[in-house]
Amino acid sequence: MHSARRRPLLVPVLLCALAVFVAHPTGADGDAGEGHGVQGAGAEVVRLYQADAAVARQYEAGRHEAEELLAGVRRAGRLLDRERRAGAALRQDRGRTARSRDGGIPRGAAVPRAAARLAGAERAVDDGIARSRRAEARLVAEQAKATARWRLAQRRNRVLAEVRRSIGAKLDEARERLRARAAASVAAGSCGGTVRLGRPSKSVTSAWVAPVEEYGLSAGFGSRGERWAHRHTGQDFAVPIGTPVRAVGAGRVVKVACGGAFGIQVVVRHDGGYRTLYAHLAAVCVEPGDRVTAGQWIGQSGTTGNSTGPHLHFEVRAGAEPDSALDPVPWLQGRGVPVGQPENRP
Repeated sequence: MHSARRRPLLVPVLLCALAVFVAHPTGADGDAGEGHGVQGAGAEVVRLYQADAAVARQYEAGRHEAEELLAGVRRAGRLLDRERRAGAALRQDRGRTARSRDGGIPRGAAVPRAAARLAGAERAVDDGIARSRRAEARLVAEQAKATARWRLAQRRNRVLAEVRRSIGAKLDEARERLRARAAASVAAGSCGGTVRLGRPSKSVTSAWVAPVEEYGLSAGFGSRGERWAHRHTGQDFAVPIGTPVRAVGAGRVVKVACGGAFGIQVVVRHDGGYRTLYAHLAAVCVEPGDRVTAGQWIGQSGTTGNSTGPHLHFEVRAGAEPDSALDPVPWLQGRGVPVGQPENRP
């Protein structure tokens, strides 16, 4: 019961916090993103990315709550209609008993018994009518209360939707700044420096994970096309610019580079000699020699290098040579990571 009374306060508190959060952008080093190149832009994208996710969770919870409340309003309406029909039927019965009394009581020995039965019937109907009226009044009050709660939930959801639109607009602007600064860094022969983004909000307990949390699969391993000299050597994950990229498993960073077909890239070596490559990044969060764990943020997706749009190019190699590339989808699936089928297969 306490949680139900406190629930309306959660959204205003959240909105106040997000208003301050969005109005005063702060990078990972405590400074604004402007003037801090890829580092400031990358940190701002992740900050807004997390704010958008927080509002989205609140909005979805509010939407489900509103649906439940609306169902309660409709249920109360059905019960009220049923009670009103029952009350109308009782009032019709009362009218019939009144007409019977007015029509007179038969003569003879049955007169007292008939009168008693008629009086008993009238009292029963009167009691039923009184109960029906009380039930109707209670249901009217319950319906009004449920309607008020539903309207409040709807208002909160409209506010949350507006906040999310505002964050989305700022996020689009920040992503464009990150894209432009990443492209400028690569053109200048620089990776833009290491961006410290902190830790993911969700803890990872499994040994292996997908390289990004939410994605669409596009070009798959072995695909043919004008973009590749031979066949596609990895799996593409379609994600917006600035999406945090995760190490799929524990290992050591053996390469951070920029330029060329892969643009900004990170390579991680895992046990067994396997290497995973994360390419077309907009920013990196690690340096060569760093130890990483499964799910740790190692960069942000982008569209640097030979790329026609925002995505993460992910490769798995059995060794250090590029021609040792393996199909990443079954490799991940064999380690307990469910990955859907890509759109573009050979």
